[in-house]
Amino acid sequence: RLGGPWLLGLLARLLLWGSPGAWASYLRRSSSCMPIPQRMALCYDIGYSEMRIPNLLEHETMTEVIQQSSSWLPLLARECHPDARIFLCSLFAPICLDRLIYPCRSLCEAVKRSCAPVMACYGYPWPEILNCNKFPADHELCIAAVSMDENSSSRRMPRASCKDCELEEASTAREILESLCANDFAVKIRILRKNTTTTISDFDLDPSKVEVLKHGPLLRTEIPARLQQWLDIDATCAHNIMRGTHAGVFVVSGEVQSDKVVVNKAYAWQKRNRNLHQAVRRWKHHRCPEQAG
Repeated sequence: RLGGPWLLGLLARLLLWGSPGAWASYLRRSSSCMPIPQRMALCYDIGYSEMRIPNLLEHETMTEVIQQSSSWLPLLARECHPDARIFLCSLFAPICLDRLIYPCRSLCEAVKRSCAPVMACYGYPWPEILNCNKFPADHELCIAAVSMDENSSSRRMPRASCKDCELEEASTAREILESLCANDFAVKIRILRKNTTTTISDFDLDPSKVEVLKHGPLLRTEIPARLQQWLDIDATCAHNIMRGTHAGVFVVSGEVQSDKVVVNKAYAWQKRNRNLHQAVRRWKHHRCPEQAG
């Protein structure tokens, strides 16, 4: 079973490819085609159903492949690059064709630029086994990037903030007020999910639904643009806050870091969150400790 525009493009290039050259040595290796098992969550249902063993990372058994590939699932969950799964699966589960197809060097470099900083947040360096210089240049037969080049796209790839962002539970009104006081800014906003079909979800800020509770060092007029920038470059945080919904209203607060804003707290604006409603009502007349002093 084959599918996906990237795979169709690859097959088209194969039909036009001449002598296998260096790839012929692969055919002399002891390898076999095996179904990609459902237990291999990284690559199951990626667009083709069979892979070669040993793979390009020299894993010789399916048990080893599943074990090693599962360690990359948390990175995919961070949505660091839309082509990360294609890149990793081209190595862990190479497509079962009559020749070996490596990822292009440019694909490796694009994924590394976006994903290596995320790995560094957790103390993991980009592994030498994925050294991009080992992979073929784009003019050779290889698997190229599917997404638009980040330099030509108006949308920037997400950058690592080294801080997990989750939706908070509105515990007590007092704790929420203390949190608002501790942060540089606080706003009530509506977030819309623009799509659900790509690997990385795009989010939009509804400019008509921005209520500034605290602007801090920011100008009120620049807050919508700054928050849209946050949604663009920290897709993981927005994804965690949205929890699969297509639209939602939230109270978010955070800090200003040079050219960007970082959201530290986010609360869902729902009827059952009475503590949050109470805190926002009291905020207009609330005096933070430094103000009271």
